Amino acid sequence: MSARIFFDPRVLAPLLLSGAILLAGCESLPERAPDLVLSNGSSGGSALATSPDSRLIAAGSLNGLIRLWQLPDGKAARQWLAHRPTVNGIVFLDDGSRLLSAGYDGRIAIWTDQGRLIREWDSGSPVTALAASPDRDVVVSGHADGSVRLWQAEGGQIAEWTAVHRGMVRAVALGAAGDRVASSGTDGHVYWWHRQASPQRLADPPSDARTLVFAPGDASLLGAGWFRLFRWQLADGAFSSLATEHAGIINDLALTPNGRVFSISRQTDSAVLLLDAETGQTLQRFQRHDLCGVAVSPSPDGRFLTTTSDDASVRIWRLQDHTSE
Repeated sequence: MSARIFFDPRVLAPLLLSGAILLAGCESLPERAPDLVLSNGSSGGSALATSPDSRLIAAGSLNGLIRLWQLPDGKAARQWLAHRPTVNGIVFLDDGSRLLSAGYDGRIAIWTDQGRLIREWDSGSPVTALAASPDRDVVVSGHADGSVRLWQAEGGQIAEWTAVHRGMVRAVALGAAGDRVASSGTDGHVYWWHRQASPQRLADPPSDARTLVFAPGDASLLGAGWFRLFRWQLADGAFSSLATEHAGIINDLALTPNGRVFSISRQTDSAVLLLDAETGQTLQRFQRHDLCGVAVSPSPDGRFLTTTSDDASVRIWRLQDHTSE
């Protein structure tokens, strides 16, 4: 089957503007080369996570493998076939001795850090997005059938099931206390809700929100799509869209404790940036990937930044300046 390429008219004008901005001299900040580049095998990256103790990084791939490496030296630790075909989410449990994964095969599984299967269950639909509460007691999965499902991470019991979107779920998020949920989909809509309450539709962004994350305090929701950061104030639903230096789809965001945001983009761009979440301004550039960017993961201790992409590499930067503090 041949691939069909199309452009959303909502993004053509911003694309031209973004190109003009880049040509106008946005190269004043250099791109910082990674300290380590790790091979993720022959298949591109699809998911990424750092353990709570900042001891391990785990990357999922398009061919269903999960690979683990040690920090800070990047030494390979373990690999195993977890899903068929694609790993679409990884969450470390406990201190990193176990991890939970989800795939397009619809399975959700818990593994030891040695790759031994502890428990698995069928979620009922291909998993397209995954997120966890900060305490990792609850995970939320988004699905190809447009549903959002909450699970108890330990036992795999379903806590809630909500049919939200007309089409595939693109991103999901859980608030700091695990009591607020958000989702976005290919229908262009974004919802948020308190658990066991009805979803509330937020203002539609100018392009599909490919990633979502609750800001510290859960007062606002951040997302991103083509070129721009999105912000929704949950108290009144006020929406703002912030221009960034990205020249493609911002595929993943990771907030730092001080309100900055690491971002990575794909499709015409593979930039890795540290942004001011209030303005969208670039604070630091990291060397872009050779192919489309997929995921970004700062370590909980603020010492490392890890990314992966379609180029099948995992890149690690040592954040000596502690930009995430």
